Amino acid sequence: MASDGQRRFYSQTPSNAPSTASLFQSGGGSQVVQAAFARAPQSLRSTQSYNTLSESPYSSAGRTASLQEQSISDKFSLSPDPSSWGATLAMNLEEPDDELHNPDPRRDRNNDRGGSVFTYRGLTNLGCLDFPCCWNGYPVIPTMTNNYGLIDVDTPTSAHTYTSFADSSQWQLVFSDEFEVEGRTFWPGDDPYWEAVNLHYWQTNDLEWYYPDQVTTRNGSLEITLSEREMNNLSFTSGLLSTWNKFCFTGGMVLASVSLPGTNDVSGLWPAVWSMGNLGRVGYGASLEGMWPYSYDACDVGTAPNQTVNGAPAAAVTGNPYDSSPLSYLPGQRLSRCTCKGESHPGPMHSDGTYVGRSAPEIDVILQGQVSQSAQWAPMNYAYQWSNLSQNYNIPNPDVTQLNSYLGGVYQQSTSGVTNTNAYQILDQNCYTQKTGCFSTYGYQYKPGYSADGGYISWITNDVVGWTLDAGALVADPVTQISDRPIPQEPMYLITNLGISENFQTVDFTNLIFPATMRIDWIRVYQPQGSINIGCDPKDFPTAAYINEYIEAYTNPNLTTWKNDFKQPFPKNNLTTGC
Repeated sequence: MASDGQRRFYSQTPSNAPSTASLFQSGGGSQVVQAAFARAPQSLRSTQSYNTLSESPYSSAGRTASLQEQSISDKFSLSPDPSSWGATLAMNLEEPDDELHNPDPRRDRNNDRGGSVFTYRGLTNLGCLDFPCCWNGYPVIPTMTNNYGLIDVDTPTSAHTYTSFADSSQWQLVFSDEFEVEGRTFWPGDDPYWEAVNLHYWQTNDLEWYYPDQVTTRNGSLEITLSEREMNNLSFTSGLLSTWNKFCFTGGMVLASVSLPGTNDVSGLWPAVWSMGNLGRVGYGASLEGMWPYSYDACDVGTAPNQTVNGAPAAAVTGNPYDSSPLSYLPGQRLSRCTCKGESHPGPMHSDGTYVGRSAPEIDVILQGQVSQSAQWAPMNYAYQWSNLSQNYNIPNPDVTQLNSYLGGVYQQSTSGVTNTNAYQILDQNCYTQKTGCFSTYGYQYKPGYSADGGYISWITNDVVGWTLDAGALVADPVTQISDRPIPQEPMYLITNLGISENFQTVDFTNLIFPATMRIDWIRVYQPQGSINIGCDPKDFPTAAYINEYIEAYTNPNLTTWKNDFKQPFPKNNLTTGC
């Protein structure tokens, strides 16, 4: 294994970065993106950008002088005379690859007669780039050698389909990771789908530094370990892993088999499995400012800073239920439907010529030890109270799951249900790594869109629906003068991490035992047969051109804000700035 210094500067070029966006982009998608995408100012385009954390200027302190002094031609140019390299030029020298370029009529006679491009290797290489891969009318997700395919070769055949909790239809496996390969690492460039971060998660005042060495695979599971290990003036070190810009999905079901860290009766650890829209990268504050946790496609006061325009509506000025202070401290939706034509926006556009409102919404599989299954929203209802009428949500077993009394704060509105891990009929209270270490399955199933589209999110625990939120719960609020918010329509990526913070619970330092480890046996994603929608750059919600234009915001965690640190403006809009 390479040293920390070597790993820190592991380089990966943009053209080689594995991405499901490139594997499954529809034909002609780039034309749609370019038609709607307005480029950034020349001052930004002339600034060098970086593809991974390892290439950012703030982490350059370990590069050797020899690499800095040598040019590319110095390092890789060879003399045109092979003998000067020390190569043997004897005609009778046998080399391992001779059979690849030495004709053999007997060996090659079958291939020489011609053949078809429709071989296993050919189809795998093509994937679904230029034509739909179908079997019996349904898309087929190809597997690949070296277990680099979207579906892990170790996933049991019995798990290749799953029954929908909504209508009992059979859904198709589109992504899985069984974590059976021992000793995997997740530094930039190490893995085709996952990457660990190297940063402080300051957004929730975490007490740990996230460092890639804290994440590995062992005994058939992913392990994220929180240790009392000082790093960068913090007392703890842990791990955060995501599939950002590598694997994304729109609609479907996420399931994860998890053994929670610690025990169920000692508070303070903050395990999480969750998802976010690809236009915001977790931990990279500049990419998230004005993006998280919006899910909004209307041009009204809901897109404005603090949800007010010229001090109105009054309900947003005093709508905080805790102290009658302002309802929202959010800076406004950066990529709103109000954006002026010609401004920088990833698109696409509505038929009326307005941009589609874009954002980085959040849906959580689990957060914290007493399992919170939730989603975060903006803009916000008055007093953060969503429309919890009986027709807008359902809790099948109130003895196990209850609505969370926490409804949100100045940076987010929350819809949350809490499932008690002491409920024997649903969860085994021993499924913690410092107890028996057994695994429980958590997940969510969702359909993007508005109430008229049938949008919903159902949260799942051990094959039982804990609770369901219908899009009707997020209808327009005449008090704060905001419109309907859809169930997230953005391409979503997976995140898992183990933190420690005093923001949301008491940290019992006396009884917590370190190191503490969260283990994940597997993660799987399913979608309805005939409605497969995977990839981080779908035609109707493109992300690639915008991310590439502003790549430093997505790769430099020291840029905590879009305006002040990254020095980029919000696009002009016809509501607050005028066009």
